[in-house]
Amino acid sequence: MEGDVLAEMDEWGPEKVVCVQDARTGMRGVLVIDNTSRGMGKGGTRMSTGVTVGEIARLARTMTWKWAANDLYFGGAKAGILGDPHGADKEAQLRAFARALANEVPEEYVFGLDMGLNERDAAIMADELGDIGAAVGLPGSLGGLPYDEFGITGFGVAEATDAAVSELGFELVGSRVAIQGYGAVGFAAAERLSELGASVTAISTISGAVVDPDGIDLKLLAALRVEHGDDCVLAYGGSPAPESVFEADVDILIPAAREDVITASIAASTTARLVVEAANMPTFPEARETLFERGIALVPDFIANAGGIVAAAHSMNARRSPFAVDPEVVFDAVSSKMRANATSVVAESRRRAQPAHVTATGLAQERVASAMVARGQRDPRA
Repeated sequence: MEGDVLAEMDEWGPEKVVCVQDARTGMRGVLVIDNTSRGMGKGGTRMSTGVTVGEIARLARTMTWKWAANDLYFGGAKAGILGDPHGADKEAQLRAFARALANEVPEEYVFGLDMGLNERDAAIMADELGDIGAAVGLPGSLGGLPYDEFGITGFGVAEATDAAVSELGFELVGSRVAIQGYGAVGFAAAERLSELGASVTAISTISGAVVDPDGIDLKLLAALRVEHGDDCVLAYGGSPAPESVFEADVDILIPAAREDVITASIAASTTARLVVEAANMPTFPEARETLFERGIALVPDFIANAGGIVAAAHSMNARRSPFAVDPEVVFDAVSSKMRANATSVVAESRRRAQPAHVTATGLAQERVASAMVARGQRDPRA
């Protein structure tokens, strides 16, 4: 466990950090419940070989701001399992993790989907606890809304991008877009942006990148993705240099993979007029400052990628209902919410002449603080 968790707590949270392990399966994991002043803890559950307590705490705080900024009544939380999401013992570790958190789930936290987990994994954790309400993102056969399968988060990213472009006064049709990351979010964002008239000219995976100023053949790349996975960009004829996606001459840059990828150097050299944070925390603070100084607009992560939490909120509301969630209703809600929030944050940050992250965080903090005060707690801003 890195760092001093107690020293890193602040007035906002976290309220609870639960580290668990299981000697039989070798499972090690953590749950961080950051702030529940606006509702019970809700945030995705991830599995990777690099999970740390600090990483999950940062993501839990992002969830606090994300729920509040989108005016949805849940609290920030996140969970992570240290392990190989492709390992043969994945199911055993998921079941051990669910059992270890039986005191917290589903009363204080509900499992969701994040990096390394899919709809079947959500079903396994719910099954282990004998409660279908212990997880969201369940397969449709269990009445759930498989939002990774439907591409809801990526769809929302595209809707937010279109709205931000309109607010900035240029057209999405014909705009060149670079997408770093071609997983569930990046893939769905590329498809929807193409439908809206954008030209996706650069895409990267962990294996490399393909850059085509005339526009990538997304149907071909999608077919290669099914056959080759991350190597699809190489099979398409791209280079084994993932970083070249940041060097492409584009109008819009969308980091859609992991945190901490856009450095100050990238921010200083990109040709993009707009950066849309589809991933969680993809931009270093100094890079955000550089983008702002250069007049490059940015849609913050907890605004741009909130389509997933809109879907999760619908699933949470329906998780004990005998009726399945209607995908059409969810897609309409995502489009409406993403477009309104992206427009508002971009416009307000320009009006105040301040970085968009500052604007969006300030809005979220105001809502969380008001809820804390209403509950009889101290105002964390005092």
